Order: sequence, then C-alpha cells, then structure tokens
Amino acid sequence: PAGVAGSVVCWAFTIIRRAGRRRSPLPPPIRFASPPTPTRSSDRRWWGRRSGDLEEQPSGSGVQSERSFSPELSGRKKHEPAAMGDELELAADKHVRYIVTVEKKKDSFESLVMEHIRLNGAYWGLTTLDLLHKLNAVDAAEVVEWIMSCYHPESGGFGGNVGHDPHVLYTLSAVQVLCLFDRLDVLDVDKVADYVAGLQNEDGSFSGDIWGEIDTRFSYIALCTLSLLHRLHKIDVQKAVDFIVSCKNLDGGFGAMPGGESHAGQIFCCVGALAIAGSLHHIDRDLLGWLCMFCISHSPTTDLIELLELLKVCYSWWVLSSLIMIDRVHWIDKEKLTKFILNCQDKENGGISDRPDNAVDIYHTYFGVAGLSLMEYPGVKPMDPAYALPLDVVNRIFLRK
Repeated sequence: PAGVAGSVVCWAFTIIRRAGRRRSPLPPPIRFASPPTPTRSSDRRWWGRRSGDLEEQPSGSGVQSERSFSPELSGRKKHEPAAMGDELELAADKHVRYIVTVEKKKDSFESLVMEHIRLNGAYWGLTTLDLLHKLNAVDAAEVVEWIMSCYHPESGGFGGNVGHDPHVLYTLSAVQVLCLFDRLDVLDVDKVADYVAGLQNEDGSFSGDIWGEIDTRFSYIALCTLSLLHRLHKIDVQKAVDFIVSCKNLDGGFGAMPGGESHAGQIFCCVGALAIAGSLHHIDRDLLGWLCMFCISHSPTTDLIELLELLKVCYSWWVLSSLIMIDRVHWIDKEKLTKFILNCQDKENGGISDRPDNAVDIYHTYFGVAGLSLMEYPGVKPMDPAYALPLDVVNRIFLRK
C-alpha cells in the first residue's frame, strides 16, 4: 500500500522540488561482486507470519478527526543535511513532533494536491509513530472516528477522504490503521471483504475500483487486505497468483501488467502478494537479486554521495522488503544505506526527505523509518516486510486467530 500511491506522490514532489535544478550526472558503473555470505543469522531472517494454510516461514499504509489531525504530505522548508561523514543518529522525537503537527499546514500547496489520499497519509504517519513507540501521541478514538467517516457502507469500501469515492487502495490503508489500534471490531468485516473480492476479474487480476483499472499493485492490496481480515477464502487465490506470475519479466522483476517494465515498487507488490499467498516458489531469487543494484556496496573510489543523490529514500522500503522476503538482504551494504537515510533528515524540524537537501514530507518520513526498521536500527520496532505493519501488530492479528 505504501508503495501503491508512491508513483503519484514521487512524481508530484519531483516536479515541485526539482524544477529548475540541473540534471544529476549519470551514476558511475556498478560493479557487482559475488554475493557476500551473511555475517549474522538476523541478516537472513524472515519476520513475517502468515495465516491459515499459507507457506510456513522460518522463525526468526488516521487522523484523529478532520479538524484535529489529518497528516499531509507537507514540509516545503529545505533543510541542511549533515555531511555523509558526520556521526548521524535518528532524530526520533523531532520526527514524532513533525508528524503530529503537520496537519496544521492545511493551506499549503502539498496539502491541497494530496487531499484525495489523506487516508494514505494517515497510514504513513501513524505507522511511523508506532514504529517509534509513540502511537499514544494521538487520540485513538478520534482516529477511528475519522477513519470510519471515510467508509461507504453501501459498497463496503473506503474513500481517500470524507466524501471521496471508495477504492481498494484506501480500503487497505483504513484496515491497516485499524489494525494499529486493534480496532477491526468497528468493521463489518464481511462487507469490506466482499467489496475487495468483488474487484477480482476472471483472469485473476484485480481492479482498483468500479472503473476497472488493473494493476499488480491492486493484486497486492487485495491479498493483503483479505489476509488481515482472515478472508482470503473469498477470492480465487490461485488465479490471483497466476496473474501475478504472468507479469514476471526476463530480468526476474515484475511489471504492472503482463509485458510491463520491471520497477522496484511493482516488485515489492508482487513479491509481497506471492509471500502472503504462500507462492514465493515462483520467484527466481538470485535473478531477482538485481534489486540490490539500488543499494549495492561499491568500490571505495566511488563517490557515494553523488551516487545516492540519484536514489530516493522510498526505495529503501521497496528494495529491502523485497530482498528480505526472497532471503537476499545480505547482498546490500546496510551501513551505507542507513547513513543515506539518516542524511535525509531535517534534524531541526523533523521529517525525512526523498534525497539530502530536499523538503521533507510524511511519505518519505514513513519510508525512511520503515527502511531503518528493516535494517534493525536501534529504538525502531521491527517491521513485517509483506504486510507493511509493525511486527507486533501482525503477530497480534494472526496469533490471536
């Protein structure tokens, strides 16, 4: 879910922030070495849990109310990042304050253009708070009340904001936020599940809403939503898996449709969906390891700062989560990626940007903290790479069942 609205958000902020800036130089050639051997058992650990008959795994996307708390993708003020060589640490308290106060900027340009995905913003902000052990910074009752004000009882879906049309994307974000607060009891679970299941097409794909757009992102959203609600039996899981596999490319990656080009965000959605469906055996794990090109360790002569400026913090989630699910996270240099994320912080006002020296926003603050979570950063809760929720939340949902 987290990655589903990503293309729209990244596109908007690229236009806003980088207009008029010169193009970055092409990156230096990437030199691939033989994959290193993991040094710790945790490097190869799979954190996710599955429900029912899903594949056994090794051990190891609210606002209080529209008036008081509605996270936006805002933060136009540029910040001065620390030099890459400086000692860096996560400014957790500043990020918490940024998330809680960002709703006050309702007159900003970002607030207006992101009005239609405010429920996604709620998921990003609230999940970040939970990862930082600060979910109690908001009023749970007001959050749940606002979430339910976006619900369409006639269809069973949720809109991106009050009065907006229902869509499977916002429905997953609503379910995830309710999972954070352990309040799935407020839902008519079967009604919501029927809405999602009703969007499955004959070929196994899923439409995003009644207008019929098809995308592998929606396949992930549907499987994730129904799994969290313990309602996977309402769809043809095998057909859903077959459609996703039909979108696999020769490079090992996945596209939005059969024949679509591979993209890290689409790969996260497809790998996550296959993991939830217990069907990771369809993936060539070593071939898909090309993902590590985004985070690979380079020669000491490589200008790391110049290279990382071509990347975005959000890829730390899409790439890392996928590599964890296919048991290849030990192929990347965690230390360098951690430094890159920390260097994108606004250490004065809080928030994380897509790249160093860019404006911060809720979207990349979530992805940055989530990426650090996947790398076991101290003080950050562990994250489930498939469900995009804190691991304790996922365990509560499935272990209780």
